[in-house]
Amino acid sequence: MAATDNPPPGHTSRPSVSVIVPVHNTRRYLDRSLGSVFAQTLRQDRIEVIAVDDGSTDGSGAWLTDAARTHPNLTVVHRPASGGAGRPRNIGLARARGDYVFFLDSDDRLGPEALARLTRMAETCHSDIVYGRTVGADGRTAPVDLRTTSPRVSLFDSPVYWTLAAYKLFRRSFLDRHRLRFVEGRLLAEDLPFGITALLRARTVSVLADYDCYYLHGRDDDSNASRQDTDWPDYLAYIATVLADLVAAEVPPGPDRDKLMVRHFHGEILMPFAAPYLARTPAGRRAMANAARPLVARYLTDRVLAALPPRLRLRAHCLRAGLDDQLTAIVRADTQRRPGPPHELPETRPGPPHVDPDGRVYAAYPYFRDRARPLPDACYDLTGRVVLRQRLTDCYWNNGTLHLHGTAELPGLTAHFIDLVLRHRGAEHRLPARHVNGRWHAVLDPATAADGAAPTDGVWGLKIAVTAYGATGPAVRRAAWLCPEGPAGFAPRLVDRGPAGPAVAALFLSRPHGHLHLDLDGRGVRRPLGADLRGELTSHPTGRTTLTTRVTLPGCPLGAELQLILFDAKHAVALRTTAERAPGDRFTVRARLRGAPEGTWRVALRLTAGALRCRLPVRSADGQGPLILRAGVSTPAVR
Repeated sequence: MAATDNPPPGHTSRPSVSVIVPVHNTRRYLDRSLGSVFAQTLRQDRIEVIAVDDGSTDGSGAWLTDAARTHPNLTVVHRPASGGAGRPRNIGLARARGDYVFFLDSDDRLGPEALARLTRMAETCHSDIVYGRTVGADGRTAPVDLRTTSPRVSLFDSPVYWTLAAYKLFRRSFLDRHRLRFVEGRLLAEDLPFGITALLRARTVSVLADYDCYYLHGRDDDSNASRQDTDWPDYLAYIATVLADLVAAEVPPGPDRDKLMVRHFHGEILMPFAAPYLARTPAGRRAMANAARPLVARYLTDRVLAALPPRLRLRAHCLRAGLDDQLTAIVRADTQRRPGPPHELPETRPGPPHVDPDGRVYAAYPYFRDRARPLPDACYDLTGRVVLRQRLTDCYWNNGTLHLHGTAELPGLTAHFIDLVLRHRGAEHRLPARHVNGRWHAVLDPATAADGAAPTDGVWGLKIAVTAYGATGPAVRRAAWLCPEGPAGFAPRLVDRGPAGPAVAALFLSRPHGHLHLDLDGRGVRRPLGADLRGELTSHPTGRTTLTTRVTLPGCPLGAELQLILFDAKHAVALRTTAERAPGDRFTVRARLRGAPEGTWRVALRLTAGALRCRLPVRSADGQGPLILRAGVSTPAVR
């Protein structure tokens, strides 16, 4: 045991969070991983870092020992190699003193504000577990995309069960109360019992989805534990024990258990039936199939089978029916590998989906409607899984029309028509988009977007719709909400709606989903113009006062009238006004006063364009509040 095993002298106050990092031959990633902890916005005296070196031979242990000399909150433990991350994590848990515990893999990293945000949410929501948004990096993908922040979620009605890995925040007293520890000596799925039990026991599970907390990195040497070879029959037997002792023992048969089992069929049960399965000899494949069949027989209900995608549904059906040759062909059809030895089945790839006359869509896997060895059509059915993949890449106004650019595709099908769809209270209008190779461009003219007429006042949702045809002719149609990429800043503007008259048009994103909407307001009150409207009063030696305002009014028509007014609770006084227009729809509007009616007045800019009449409040030059004019005795110079 190294000299750095004990906590540093003088470091006696209990930290808020203990970050436990198992380390095994990850020297090249430690600067990134541990560095992300030392760079947290949460104060370092509130963070305890426990790094457990599990028999590294690449210099990781020496790096940790050196780092502990300059980081007093880092404790390093050196142990012989244990064969997995379970024992190092347990050692870290035994030493942890923080109110919360976070498990960080030594090849991943944290976002700078992760620990501050996660602990704050745990304290606010009294959470036992807090999931932070996880994103993939370096070719690795996150197991689930958490998009909605929730103070409390259900195990059965949210995606949290789909990520059972350890990288999340736990209340330490919760772990101790339920004696939660990791399986030791296993390289793969050592955190599965821990994750399942924690979710089944937790009183409050929270999700923090509005910040990228955890970055899940792929290794450039392709040596992540989940990618290494393993004894798959032994692994499947282990999974059978875990599911029987935890899930089946805790959750009775029925819809709730089936929801959990869908995740396990996606993950642990059918995951080996890909490249690892094809890499075995025929005898090795039979051993894997025989190890999986008890799991399939016990947990594959009709509800679970229907919830799986065709590629997994077909695997599960072949395992249950004992169809080993068909199983191999199905696995080979969507697994990237070179053709095998002559005794193996020829390599095939799924082709374009088959579309029936009734619009149902079927995956083109081997044996579909094969007279010699047919498999049920239901195993191939992906009608409900044809999902429109789309991105809105650009969105801007140009000469009073809204231009939108993006990509859209129905995987496996050729898009024949792409439409921009406007929806409002049951009304729907479609605008054809020009498209080439999945890239589209649509133009929305507020004067003609409603089948040649102007859309009515109201909030219009914007979707993109794709129509495709299968090889046999029937159409497949899908639509999805448009969601801009990155932060969106949309200023309200004036638009011409032809005979319907001008309106204030404002793009905005709905909450919490971020769907793009267009608000067309013929009165200009819901999302007012003039966010940058500022004014100032200048006194002259002659006794006159000049009121000067500046504002940007995108799309303001040439014939619009701008007039400054003074108003209080009962009266409004119009001032003689001049307006100067500059490039970029920037306006300078002035009024000269010899005096003003007695009283305290606020200032506004009145915009009149056809039937549209808006009163825009003027703020002081510093933007801290409304512009106020206080006057004494009234004079006739002011109307």
